[in-house]
Amino acid sequence: MLSIDEIKALIKALDESSVDEMVYEADNQKLKLKKHTAPAYKQDTVQYLPQAVIEPIQSNQDNQVYQAASEQTEAEAHYDYEITSPMVGTFYRSESPDSGPYISVGEQISKGTIVCMIEAMKLFNEIESDVNGEVVEVVAENGELVEYGQPLFRIKLK
Repeated sequence: MLSIDEIKALIKALDESSVDEMVYEADNQKLKLKKHTAPAYKQDTVQYLPQAVIEPIQSNQDNQVYQAASEQTEAEAHYDYEITSPMVGTFYRSESPDSGPYISVGEQISKGTIVCMIEAMKLFNEIESDVNGEVVEVVAENGELVEYGQPLFRIKLK
């Protein structure tokens, strides 16, 4: 039987050699040593695609691009407030699968209105609105896992 010192010497010898694996057999005993080596990755060839020709925008087109960008900004800013998730959990829009959603787009809500439920660790937590306004967008999907601070609803304040 090999002593600890002999095994350490074998390990050191393997480390210092270019051999990746070694098997030592003596007296009906077998010792297998193997180096941890990083796997070799196949390098793919890279294909270069021709670049598109970029033409300068005319001054008339500059105005159109600017107007389109400002319209997009206005569309994105159609809400004043986001109701966010106070915890990590599963988002539900209604109390049960049979019932309708607590709130819908276009509906007026007031402070204290229950807007959804979030289930965390088998506990169902009712989430209330802390503002008065109109629901303009439901951001989260029913049954979706939501993170702390993730937007759930977008509200236009009244």
